[in-house]
Amino acid sequence: MSENNLVYILDGKIYINLTNMCSNNCIFCLRQQKDDVKGTNMWLKTEKISSDDVIEQLIPHKDKMAKGITFCGYGEPTMKFEILKKVSQYIKSTYPNTYIKVNTNGHGNIINHKDILPELKGLVDEFSISLNAQNEELYDNLSQPKVNNAYVEMKKFAKEASDLGFKTTMSVVSGFDGCDINLAECENIAHSLGAEFRNREFIPNGY
Repeated sequence: MSENNLVYILDGKIYINLTNMCSNNCIFCLRQQKDDVKGTNMWLKTEKISSDDVIEQLIPHKDKMAKGITFCGYGEPTMKFEILKKVSQYIKSTYPNTYIKVNTNGHGNIINHKDILPELKGLVDEFSISLNAQNEELYDNLSQPKVNNAYVEMKKFAKEASDLGFKTTMSVVSGFDGCDINLAECENIAHSLGAEFRNREFIPNGY
């Protein structure tokens, strides 16, 4: 059994915390505020995990599979693309009606040096992509990306996901001090890329 908390429950639903690595360092990220989500410590003791480690922690929660599963933790899930894919394959083969969502910063193709979206067809149902801002300058200030052309690449990822038929949502976090988010512009950007739009209010004390 892995010592890492790879699976956690939030509001009765299953979430998977694959990694603490991320290609962004967003100033409003929950990980900047606290170490846990509802008492589950989200910092992994090691990044050396396998798909079997995740599956082992999923099995005790099989009664919640019908509510869907979200890949979302203290890192960017596509950093562990092969594990994400293998775990999704297990879920879809064992619990075929389970809805799988991936919360991502949209850097999956840059991180993995390939187009990952076609490989996730039939496995992932939805991508929630962090748009974060209406322009590149504000995005870079808020997201502190570690990859080149992060804003442009994120939008390209969203457009491709939508074009390939994935349910695609783009989100921003409003209400954080210093964030000059233009919600109308952000919503227009999301719709222009074929995505839905979601405004998430900043949670000062986290979950």
